[in-house]
Amino acid sequence: MLMAATAFAQKGVQVKTDDANRRVDITIDGQLFTSYLWPDTSDPKALKKPVLFPLMDSDGVTVTRGYPLAPRPHERVDHPHHAGLWFNYGNANGFDFWNNSDAIKPAQRDKMGTIYEDKIVSTKSGASRGELVATSHWTTGKGDRILDQTTRYVFSGGKGKRTVDMIITLKALEDVTFNDDKEGVLGMRVASWLESPEEKSGIFMDAAGRPTQTAGASPDATGVYLTSEGVEGPKVWATRGRWCTLTGHNPAGHTDSIAILDHPGNPGYPTYWHARGYGLFAANPLGRSIFDPKQPPFQYTIKKGDSTTFRYRIEIYDHATTPAEINHDADVFAAEKH
Repeated sequence: MLMAATAFAQKGVQVKTDDANRRVDITIDGQLFTSYLWPDTSDPKALKKPVLFPLMDSDGVTVTRGYPLAPRPHERVDHPHHAGLWFNYGNANGFDFWNNSDAIKPAQRDKMGTIYEDKIVSTKSGASRGELVATSHWTTGKGDRILDQTTRYVFSGGKGKRTVDMIITLKALEDVTFNDDKEGVLGMRVASWLESPEEKSGIFMDAAGRPTQTAGASPDATGVYLTSEGVEGPKVWATRGRWCTLTGHNPAGHTDSIAILDHPGNPGYPTYWHARGYGLFAANPLGRSIFDPKQPPFQYTIKKGDSTTFRYRIEIYDHATTPAEINHDADVFAAEKH
């Protein structure tokens, strides 16, 4: 069960490990921001990678979809591999780490990949920020361990804003090629009110908890994407930019903007945006021809023993942001050394 925000009382950024429940809870000034969750490998229905879930703004409003971890009525129940905020890819040495879930048929499972948690290396709480370092590894459906992953999360926030930095280092245990694919790499599945009102039809959870095919959009959908290049709405998909925001308001009239900032030190910068109206908000710097057929296929290889690092900043504002505001944030992020 998700811990209620009212259960927290400590100020500052608190990072607390709960090994028994396979989670690390992050609170800011006594309010839940997010939890780092890792799957129980003995449970075939568990997620196939660690995630941050849920994500909440500074007013306690949840900006991530509940399904599949904590389903809510009237939200979409597609793509069970979309949970919270995560990092993986759709084609690493021919194995699909992105789409793996308990919905995969047994005959197809050897083509998938799973990211297994190794350990929580360290946690640090503080007055203005908290940190979590965790290690994991990528294992193919054939049982081969191909990548070791170390992720450093930095959590911060104040009035009106929450921020998480993800610094992900991948070390290759054999030559690993990320083949051109649309499914990657940093992904987030947002709440229904942040979906696009232009996205029609889908399978939704009804009030009784039954998946039901529906012809219209989510009734509370208000989300609009905007990139650093001025591209807006559905046209954002398959375009590049150093940042992208998603802005909308919930039925209570509460407005949020979520921003994903790319870093100039990342492979494939500036990233392509795999941003869909149904609620998938993803940055994918490793796809190219899949987004723009005029481009040659992009293959990114990490040689055995070598490492590469990806850096992302995710910001949640409790107001509609402006391009000037996010350009400033992107400049600050670009200048930082991690």
